[in-house]
Formats: sequence, structure tokens, C-alpha cells
Amino acid sequence: MSRTRIPTPPAAGITGESVYRDRRRLLQALALAPALVAAGCRGEPPPPMDVPRAATPPPGGGEATGFDTDEPLTREQDATSYNNFYEFGSGKTDPSRARKTLVTSPWSVAVSGECARPGTVPLETLLKGLVPEERIYRMRCVEGWSMVIPWLGVPLGQVLKRFEPGADAKFVAFTSLADPRQMPGVRVPILDWPYREGLRIDEAMHPLTLLVTGMYGKPLQQQNGAPLRLVVPWKYGFKGIKSIVAIEFTRKAPRTAWNDMQPREYGFFANVNPAVDHPRWSQATERRIAGDGNRLFADRIPTRPFNGYADQVAGLYRGMDLARWY
Repeated sequence: MSRTRIPTPPAAGITGESVYRDRRRLLQALALAPALVAAGCRGEPPPPMDVPRAATPPPGGGEATGFDTDEPLTREQDATSYNNFYEFGSGKTDPSRARKTLVTSPWSVAVSGECARPGTVPLETLLKGLVPEERIYRMRCVEGWSMVIPWLGVPLGQVLKRFEPGADAKFVAFTSLADPRQMPGVRVPILDWPYREGLRIDEAMHPLTLLVTGMYGKPLQQQNGAPLRLVVPWKYGFKGIKSIVAIEFTRKAPRTAWNDMQPREYGFFANVNPAVDHPRWSQATERRIAGDGNRLFADRIPTRPFNGYADQVAGLYRGMDLARWY
């Protein structure tokens, strides 16, 4: 099967909208309500409203941290026009330029594996009763560029607990939609479709791990993973699987799409580690896409271990050889 490698990022410029500033005036619970889910990405969102600040306590109690940052936000236009979603094309701007063919309503998620309450659940039922939170996270791509994005979603752990995972549930596997009628990129064998990702159960249950339905106060657009995606801010961006249709609790580490394609370059854990280079480029620095400038890429800045979330998550990997799990 023909394989296509991820290109190294070009120093291209994109002129975008003004920087999203009023980050506390995001969509409230309507962002996860059935009416908005039914509208998908095609309808106009209701007027922005104040939303609760992230307040999920970390494991073991104490004050929650890591849910916000004062770093300049990436412009909405950049975050919605420069990204990877190979189901809609392998170029950075292909997903945003693709025809809006993704049907987001109705949408359901099949939950299976080592749990007491498996089943296929409509999206509105999956999220029913959960209040969305504003989370402003850094996002670090394995290719060496990064963004700061205001997401709207719920802690993944709150959703997973509803299915009562058993003691044998050591990992959580995720699968994306792979419909060539809706996703033209699936017709090209860049990967072994469907896109698959996975987390260890403690990573999935960590309060920083977010199940996302919106960004910049609006429902997710097609190119950003509508209507449901994963955000794990201390890992490289390819772990953030988009357009999720299946979740499975497993005993063993699940196979994942990029790791299957090239395990030497894309590890299962994929924790951001500036000390471990990609085989084809350094990970010591990154190009931050953010601020008021008219250039898509700014000067390079140092990459931080765990993408700056070491205080919150480093304990999950105590005793592990982090260099091994690139």
C-alpha cells in the first residue's frame, strides 16, 4: 500500500480574522444541547453566553490547575484553516476548503468492551446533563507547530464513568468515522482507515482530558472534528482523534493509525518531549501560531515537557522510559 509521509511545515502566511478576545463570553450549555447537535456545523450558533470556568478537581483533591493560560490565543481563522484532518485531504488547508459534506446529525457513538453498560448512544444522550467548560489549552503538533485554542467540552472521564468500565478496562480505544461519501480523503490510502487512537485508562480519566464539541464559542466545524473530538493537551496533536463514532474499553493497548503506519515516528503514548527528536526533525522548539501578527508562523519558542502540563500529568509516567515512548 502506498504511504504518504507528513510534510514538514511550510513557513506560509494566512491573513485571518481579528484575534478572538472575549474568551469568557463563550457558548453555555447550548453548545452541547440536542438542538445544537442537530444543527451540526451548518446552523448559526446562538448568541454567546457566560459559561462556567473549568472546576474539575485533580486526582487526590486539591485545586484544579492547567485549565487556562494567559498566552496569546491563536486566531480563529488560523485554527480553522490550518490543521490536519486527512479524511478531508492531506494538505494543511485542504480540510477547511473541502466541501461541507460531513453530516453531523443524527450522530451516535458505539461504546463496547470491558464495561457494564455497552451500547450505541445518540450524541445528545451521551452528553446529557453535563455542563460544558471553557478550557484554554496549548496544542502541540508533532510536526513542530503549536496553537493556543479555547475549547468547549466536558471531561472525558465523566462520560466514560456512565458506562461503568470494569477492572479489566486498562485502555480506551477511539475510532473516527470513515465514510468515503462524506470524507473524500478516505478514498486515498494515506492511512489504514478508519483513524484509530487510544489512551491508557488513567490518561482518559485525567481531568485535563477533554471531550470537545466546540471552540471559539461555536460548535466544531467539519475541519476541526465535528461534532465530537478528543483533546489531550500534554500529548502531540495526532492523539486528538476527530469525528468520534466508537469508544471501546480494552484489556490491551489498542492499535492506533499513525503507530501502525510508522511506529518509529509515532509512538502510542506520544507525550510531548523536547528531549526526544522526531527521526526527521528536532522537537526542542516549536512555531507558535498565535497573536495579532499577519504571519501564520512566528519565531520559534522552546518546547516544554508534557507541553507545559508536567505538574499535572508527569506522575502518570513515574518509572517509565519516556524516551522510549516517543
